[in-house]
Amino acid sequence: MKIWMNGMLVDAEDAKIHLLTHALHYATGIFEGIRCYDSGTGNGAFIFRLHDHIKRFFSSAKIYLMDLRYGFDEMIDAVIETVKVNGLRSCYIRPIAYYSYGKMGVNPLPNRVDVAIAIWQWDEYLSSEQGIRCMVSSWRRIDARTMPVGAKATANYANSALARIEALKNGFDEAIMLNINGMVAEASAENVFIVRDGVICTPPTTDGALAGITRDTVLQIAKHEGIMYEVRSISRDELYLADEVFLTGTAAGIKPVVMIDNRKVGDGNVGVITKRLKSMYEDVVRGRDERFIKWLTYVEMYS
Repeated sequence: MKIWMNGMLVDAEDAKIHLLTHALHYATGIFEGIRCYDSGTGNGAFIFRLHDHIKRFFSSAKIYLMDLRYGFDEMIDAVIETVKVNGLRSCYIRPIAYYSYGKMGVNPLPNRVDVAIAIWQWDEYLSSEQGIRCMVSSWRRIDARTMPVGAKATANYANSALARIEALKNGFDEAIMLNINGMVAEASAENVFIVRDGVICTPPTTDGALAGITRDTVLQIAKHEGIMYEVRSISRDELYLADEVFLTGTAAGIKPVVMIDNRKVGDGNVGVITKRLKSMYEDVVRGRDERFIKWLTYVEMYS
């Protein structure tokens, strides 16, 4: 396995960082999660919404005052090259940038920013075709007044990890997090959607939700298909009263939720609209829907 580090492809066992790397101690890092899907047409693959992910990567870096040292097109090419050289037609791609080894202390600015790209095969995330069971976490989603929730930053995911651990320890698959005002923000690593009376709804980013690329994909599919949708605040009790609930994320795709806090969602089965969106999403990411072909970056593997 090869990992791209600071402009060079190195063997995975040589992709090392110093113990005193600033980001390891102070969580001063940003990252992206990108999916690559087998094209099904031979020795090639599709990277889904690569340009949108790298755009968000640069936005996160700007928020954290990071000089990535590589331009937008250079990062695009680096992702493609990393996928090519590893020959994985179906994989998860992780670009990451972090304040590196140099001067210790809370201030990261004296330190260089290192950039890396790793890929791996990721087994089914939140696996269950019959739907997953969620709990509303006792941990509140970080607030924009204390952390920049618009950045996909490593620091933010300590909050997510605590919520996920709590859910797993209590026998659930995933946690849904409320913001400090008690409104639904997101799950530990996914955006949240509910369906009521045929209308899909998802919280606004102002309620603490990350501007998820899969979230945006679902909204755009819904628009094209004439499925009514709303971006609005969602209360906890609406989760219990929803006809359908599903989560969206790069790793998870679209995951149906059939139970929240030991209450059935709808009749306890995967809903019709969720099934429809999930099927359409699978067609989009694999290039079977010509309307969204612009989102796919084709990668031809080395023979």
